Amino acid sequence: MAGTPGVVSIEPAIYDTVLLSSGPHARGIVLKGVDPELERRASEALRNLVAGSSDFGADSDGIPALLVGRFLAEDMKISAGDYVTLTSPQGNLTPFGMLPRSRRFRVAGIFDSGFYDYDANWGFVTLESAQGLAGIGDVVSLLEVRVAQMDDAATIADALLRRAGKGFTTTTWMDENRALFRALSLEKLVTALFIGLITFVAGLNILVVLTMTVADRARDIAVLMAMGARSAQVRKIFILQGIVVSAAGTAFGLLLGYTFAWIADKWRLLPLNPEVYAIAYVPFHANALDAVWIAAAALAISIAATVVPARSAARILPVQILRFE
Repeated sequence: MAGTPGVVSIEPAIYDTVLLSSGPHARGIVLKGVDPELERRASEALRNLVAGSSDFGADSDGIPALLVGRFLAEDMKISAGDYVTLTSPQGNLTPFGMLPRSRRFRVAGIFDSGFYDYDANWGFVTLESAQGLAGIGDVVSLLEVRVAQMDDAATIADALLRRAGKGFTTTTWMDENRALFRALSLEKLVTALFIGLITFVAGLNILVVLTMTVADRARDIAVLMAMGARSAQVRKIFILQGIVVSAAGTAFGLLLGYTFAWIADKWRLLPLNPEVYAIAYVPFHANALDAVWIAAAALAISIAATVVPARSAARILPVQILRFE
């Protein structure tokens, strides 16, 4: 599977929902068992530590290590070096029923992935520790595949499923977040309509300005036509004026927008509540394709707005304008 085009890395993993206890505090978390070296190379979460280290080695008493998220550590009032208890519902069957299985862990480090769901609900241990807590043998829950291009995830998933054969299933990041992407698609549509309305209003402004220019310069236009200027030439003058105004405004708007997007993304100027939006700030990603269609739409609306005043200027009759001069 590692030879599949587009695949960057493959890491085994175990997922389990456990109870994290520390003193009077307790809450459920998602525990992920990982291969430390593979996970450290593939995931940025274990490379962005705010306290402790990403060393998964056991301490002198043989107690295994645990890495937790920043918000989880703040909520549980724990810090690097503290000892906690993890309890798995997949316990031991006894004459008294199913008893949960508990293990002590040392908080080796606290990570900050930038994604609230990870930082508030996730913990990382080694594969061996996760297998021991769950009471399973040398097996894993799944294989995580990281791809070079996120948009190719569905195609690569189909290719891997064909190679794996029957009895296996695949799930992509788009499948896991389908509801979120439906909401984002709706927001993108609303944003496009909003930008289109703004551009339409700007086109109306160009129409008004050119119409007023034709009315104010009617005498000058009549003089030009009396001196031999043709209607087509007068029409081109106003169309070119509208094109120049719209092109200059579009270029300035693109420059201003991309500059603001770069600054806002670099310095995180628009903070968000991570408990509501899952991220701590509004990220900006400048897309060249968006600039092309926005510029094309702006120029098309602006050029269309020049047609009416240009035709009005071309229909001026010099005799009617100059007969009282």
